[in-house]
Amino acid sequence: MLGISLPSTSLTFDSGTHPRIFPDLESYSSNPISPGANFSHAIRIEKKQLFSTKLLSCTRWKTHSTGKTPEIVLSDDETKSWEACRQAFSGFEFTIEEQDKILGKAFGLVRSPYWGEEREKIIPNFEEIDAILDYLRGLGLSNDDISKVLKKFPEVVGCSLEDELKTNVEILEKQWSIKGKSLRNVLLRNPKVLGYIIDCKGDCKALCTRCWVRF
Repeated sequence: MLGISLPSTSLTFDSGTHPRIFPDLESYSSNPISPGANFSHAIRIEKKQLFSTKLLSCTRWKTHSTGKTPEIVLSDDETKSWEACRQAFSGFEFTIEEQDKILGKAFGLVRSPYWGEEREKIIPNFEEIDAILDYLRGLGLSNDDISKVLKKFPEVVGCSLEDELKTNVEILEKQWSIKGKSLRNVLLRNPKVLGYIIDCKGDCKALCTRCWVRF
């Protein structure tokens, strides 16, 4: 088994678990402050302890938010498939870390709020990713345009070409009369439209990140 360590981003930071930035003063007082000659000295010590604790909390938060994600262990065949999928992005100026981030978020190996419920973790397929990139080029998007789309919406390469991308482009063309240059502008502004799967029509289905109501 081989391991691939995907790069961490702020999106992998769980805001619910970070240390308190503003700790309670009482939590760090080991002794009560007694009035008298030592009162001012005790106050200075207390403030110093509080400042040090706040600084430590901030340091921990920074370390946690920029730390590496847990190692993803793949079999030999899965590793070959993963590395092949990186080649799909060879026409773009992405680093290996950026390529891994795109693949990880698109296929559930790196958590993405876009999918809502935790997406099933699957190993990407080069042919499917390449077909999606070719389809985007066929819509009039240049490699520079697609690069911008991938940065805004890396999950696009994990969507279904037939059931989502093509269906949604057809909706944009037929129902909204958005074609050609107008379509390109829409996709650059809001590429997530390519992955919409529902129109709740005001009756929320708890799929807000993938709903046409956001369009």
